[in-house]
Amino acid sequence: MTASANRLREVRKDNRTLHLIGKILLYAVLIALAAFTLVPFVWMISSSLKLDREVFTWPMRWIPETFHWENYVKIWDKVPMLTYFKNTAFIALFVTFIQTLTSSFASYAFAKLQFKGRDVLFICYIATIAVPWQAYMLPQFIMMRSFGLYDTPWAMIVLQSFSAFGVFLMRQFYQNIPTELCEAARIDGLSEYGIWARIMLPLSKAAIATLVIFTFVGTWNDYMGPMIYLTKDVNKTIQVGLKRFIQENSSDYHLIMAASVVSLLPVSIVFLSLQKYFVEGIATSGLKG
Repeated sequence: MTASANRLREVRKDNRTLHLIGKILLYAVLIALAAFTLVPFVWMISSSLKLDREVFTWPMRWIPETFHWENYVKIWDKVPMLTYFKNTAFIALFVTFIQTLTSSFASYAFAKLQFKGRDVLFICYIATIAVPWQAYMLPQFIMMRSFGLYDTPWAMIVLQSFSAFGVFLMRQFYQNIPTELCEAARIDGLSEYGIWARIMLPLSKAAIATLVIFTFVGTWNDYMGPMIYLTKDVNKTIQVGLKRFIQENSSDYHLIMAASVVSLLPVSIVFLSLQKYFVEGIATSGLKG
C-alpha cells in the first residue's frame, strides 16, 4: 500500500513537472513571437531619433548615440501636420461616438425586442459585411456628391456612422444578458429607452470598449476614403497627409519615421487604455450566437 502511494506521488510529481515545462515552453514561444512582432516598431522609433545617414548604417545600432528629438519638431513644418491631426481626430471621434450609439440601439432591438421579420432583417443587414467596398464605392461617391458633402469631413462621417459589424458585435453581447432583467424593468414601468440606458449599457462596457477600439482604429487608419472624398489640403486626414509627406521628403527617412510614430500615438493610447475591456469583450461577445 505504501509502495502504491509512493508511486502515485511520483506520478503526480512527474505530471506537475511536465506541466511546468510545457508552460515555460509556451511562454517562451509567445515571448519570442511578441518580440518578433515588435521589431519593426522598435526600429521605427529608433530611426526617428537618428540622423538620416544613421538610419541604414550596418551593423544596426538600436540605441542612437545621440537622440535627435528635433526630428519631432521638424515634421510639423514640412506639411500642415497639425491640420491633418485635427481633421482626423474630428472624424474619428465623431464616427466612433455615432457608430457606437447606432450600433447599440440596433443591436438592442435585434437582441431583446420581438417584431415580425426581425431575424430575416438581421441576416440581410449582416450579409452586407460580405459585400466588398469596391462594389458600392461608385454609388456612394455619386450619392455624397449629390448631397453636397463631397470634399467635406461630413462625407466620411455619414458613410462610417453605421456599421453592420458593430451591430453584430453588440448583439452577440446583449444576448448574453438575461432577458428577465428587461422583463422585470418593463413590469416596473421602464421604457425601452430606459432599459437600454439603465440596464444594457452599464452591463456592456466590455463590448462598447471593443467596438470603440475597432471603430476608432479603423477610422483613424482609413486611407482610401479620405483619398477619394477629400481633395482640399485643409480637409485631408493624417494618412493622406503622411503620403504627401513621404512624397515630398522621400529621402528623409528619419523624418518619415518620426511622422509615422506621431501618427500611431493616438491609436496606441486608445488601445492601451481600453485593452482590459477589449480582451473581455472579444471573449464574451462570441459565446452565444
